[in-house]
Formats: sequence, structure tokens, C-alpha cells
Amino acid sequence: MSDVRAWQVLVTAKERAQLAEVRWPTAPLKANEVEGRTLASVVSAGTELHTYGPHGAEKRQYPAALGYGAVFEVEAVGQGVTDVKPGDLAYTSGRHCSRQRVKREDLLPVPTGLPAEKAVLTRMMGISWSTLTTTRARPPARVIVTGLGPVGHLATQIFAVCGYEVLGVEPDERRRAIARSKGIAVRAAVPLDDPAWTDRADLVVECSGHELAVRDACKVVRKRGEVVLVGVPWHRRADLQAHEILYDVFYRFVDLRSGWEWEVPGQPTDFRIGSRMENYAFGMQWIAEGRIDVADLVVLKDPHEVGQVYSDLHHRRLEDLVVVFDWTALNWLASPAWSE
Repeated sequence: MSDVRAWQVLVTAKERAQLAEVRWPTAPLKANEVEGRTLASVVSAGTELHTYGPHGAEKRQYPAALGYGAVFEVEAVGQGVTDVKPGDLAYTSGRHCSRQRVKREDLLPVPTGLPAEKAVLTRMMGISWSTLTTTRARPPARVIVTGLGPVGHLATQIFAVCGYEVLGVEPDERRRAIARSKGIAVRAAVPLDDPAWTDRADLVVECSGHELAVRDACKVVRKRGEVVLVGVPWHRRADLQAHEILYDVFYRFVDLRSGWEWEVPGQPTDFRIGSRMENYAFGMQWIAEGRIDVADLVVLKDPHEVGQVYSDLHHRRLEDLVVVFDWTALNWLASPAWSE
């Protein structure tokens, strides 16, 4: 391809995001490459706001590209690619960019009939799916998920579908209402004095990144239970002494560990159970089959609005659970209106 224009979301300064024209490779596709135009890309508010916001801005290099996962329409394939063709929809863990060029092994076909804005949510599902892959807890074990943002909400549905008894914990009533609408039991706080859960939860999937949630998780989980830190503790949010957590970890025999999703290999590998690409594939399939209910979770935003979108997310002005950029809304014939 030649003379191809591309637009990408960039953070150009602290708390400033813009849609900018970027150079796109004009070299021919390699044998194992696939290229196409982006239809939808999902925003990971936690990770992306860390790049957008003030924390660590003095050490950050600008411009910084953002993005977590994208669905694109295939336009061209390398000569070695035989199982994907132009016109197909494909998922990849790509940037917020109007085009994608990836290796064949880094994409997954989207199930027929599944809209791009729904398929792309599989990226958010994959984060907690790594915990599902690695946990010792087996159904019908009790699982508590703390923090019902996009990752935590989808985690409650994933574990419930797999046969676990699930409780979601979230102080925000709007998010609790969304979870209730999907059939998930919810509480505003960790049930430290409820005999149905205290000392009986086998696993706590901590998705808020808040120290107090970690403390309470270590108090509610059963002895030798697991507390998995899926939410990233980007910055200090509570006046808490480490002793308050360490005491329970030691005397309650808590298995407190990271929930880093890259603990699971990207591709299927000998002698390892599971992979991220398999998790993404099953995530899309479960959405397509209706096992995971994503109705009313997504708000679509025009990439031209990127500055306002990140500002609204940063200041918690958006009530919708997941933001997805709709790249079909981009005016391909004109330069985008830069927004700050």
C-alpha cells in the first residue's frame, strides 16, 4: 500500500490527549502479516489514565501512544496467510489507531455476526481470565470480586458462568446496579461479618487497586485462600500501615499474589496451561453466544472527541462502564479536528 493516511490517539502532555496523523508503513506486507482499517478500540481507563494523568508525568516521555485492544476489517494479507481474507473482522491487542498491521498469530477472527464494539471487550475479559487459569479454587468455590469497573464486572460474569458462587463488591451504586442487572449478587463493602462469606471465600479477585480492599480481602478469605491483585495500585490511596495486611497474610495463611495477566503465555505452549490468545478467543465466543452479557455496557465515542473522553474519564464524569472508540465515525477525507 502507498499513500495511506492513519490517525492515532496520543497523549502529548500531562492531561492532554489528541488525535494526530501518524506515518503508516508503506512497505509491502511480510508473508505472515495482515493489515486493515480499525472499526473499534477499547479504552482501559486504569492503564490509559495512568499515562494521561498527573502521576509520574515528570518522568514520562511525550508523545505517548495509547490502546489496549482493537477490532479491524482485513484489507490485505501477506502471501503466507491463507486462513484470513479481505473483508473478515479480526481482533488484536492493538493501539487506538485508524489502521492495524499485525502478524497473523497476533490476531483472532471475530465470530460471524458479532459487532466490533462487543468483540473488542474480550480484551478486558482476558485480564481476569488469567486469574481463572491460575487459581487453585474450583467450582463451586466462593469468589469475591472487589471493584466493578470494566475488568471487575466482566470477571464476575466469567466466574459465574464457570460455576463459582460470585459476590461483587463495589462502593459505587451505579456500578452495583449494572452488576445486579446481569444477575450478580453485590455488596457495597466486603462482608467481613457475614458468616456466609467470612472465612469461606476461596478466592478474592481484587480489581480496584485500592489498599483497603486488599486489607479487607485478606480478612475475609478462608485460611490458605487466595487474594489476587488484578487492579494495579498506581498510587497510594489510603493511610494504611503494611502491618495491617501482613498480620493477616501470616496468621491466616493467605496466598497474596499478583494478578498480572502476562503470567499466562500469549500463545499455547507445551507444559503450560492456557494462553491469553485462547482466553480472548473464548471471550469473544462467549459474548457471541450470550453467556457473557455485554448489553448496555459500552458507550461509543468518535475518536475526534478523545480530549474530552479522557478528561471525562479522569474526572469521573462518564457513567458508562466501558468506552469504545468508533473508528467508522472518522472522516477519512478531512484532517481530524484536534481536541485537547
